[in-house]
Amino acid sequence: MLDQPNGPMVLGFDVIMVGTVLAGLAAFAMVLAIYAAVTIRDPMAKRVKVLEARREQLKAGIVTSTAKKRTRLTRRSNTTDKVKENLSRFNVLQDSQLKAIHQKLAHAGYRNKELAYVIIGARAIVPLLLGGIAAFLIYGIEFWPDWGPMTRLAAFAGTVFVTYKGPEIYLSNKASKRTKEIQKGLPDALDLLVICAEAGLTVDAAFNRVAKELGRAYPELGDEFALTAIELSFLNERRLAFNNLAYRVNLDAVKGVVTTMVQTERYGTPLASALRVLSAEFRNERMMRAEEKAARLPAIMTIPLILFILPVLFVVILGPAACSIKDALMGDGGFGGAGAG
Repeated sequence: MLDQPNGPMVLGFDVIMVGTVLAGLAAFAMVLAIYAAVTIRDPMAKRVKVLEARREQLKAGIVTSTAKKRTRLTRRSNTTDKVKENLSRFNVLQDSQLKAIHQKLAHAGYRNKELAYVIIGARAIVPLLLGGIAAFLIYGIEFWPDWGPMTRLAAFAGTVFVTYKGPEIYLSNKASKRTKEIQKGLPDALDLLVICAEAGLTVDAAFNRVAKELGRAYPELGDEFALTAIELSFLNERRLAFNNLAYRVNLDAVKGVVTTMVQTERYGTPLASALRVLSAEFRNERMMRAEEKAARLPAIMTIPLILFILPVLFVVILGPAACSIKDALMGDGGFGGAGAG
């Protein structure tokens, strides 16, 4: 049999194979986009389920809604206990590391603290496992024989780095997006809190009302306010509920609101006036951020203007003139040659 001819190679990669893979990924992404657009999901269902679980946890100390759920929680605890025992055996667990991961999980919106042990275990095992597989494929059997030494080293190092830093990068990105969404809706939430306070509602009822009103526009902020309202209703110290809100949200504005709430509870200062001042400050900050982004646009647009717009303008403007000059020069040359003949 004749060997099949290989496609064009660029940096050791088959261009046709890479193009085929990218086309398949694009088709898969299009199918997912169509499915997401057609499928309508209720954004409140998952939030209500989580908040109900938290309410039951505050009532009874553990979540015991049904026997099936109790069995699932027992399995999860047994799994996490095994992971914890193995990590403790190798002296991998550290209190500072656990606290940092718990904080990141809270910022990303994950309520289960047992995931910290899974993340630490994954960071310890997955890089070794996938790094060994990558080393076996790259150096052992030479699955890609056309790769040079630097390409192989870069592929191996990239695999180890991505598998080790992947969970942390994912949590950081999700926490950053969640914080930005909360920051967008905070001024409106404070305005609604002012209205609820002036109407005579208690603090927990005001938080619950604001969570219901803003739940669909700002689901992350509604989730945090609803959870705070539940903790205000069941915890012995109301200050602890506000501190939990500041712990879960990595935002200085929320910490300011929490400080105002704690001072109001302790000293009896008027809540509506303090929240009104905070809301005005947050709105001014949001306007300043918008103005800052608008002021950065000319500097940001300079590079696309130079690379993509100016060359096209030069071609459109100078192209006809260059063609006219060329035709004139060729015409003069022709007439001169004819006269000499």
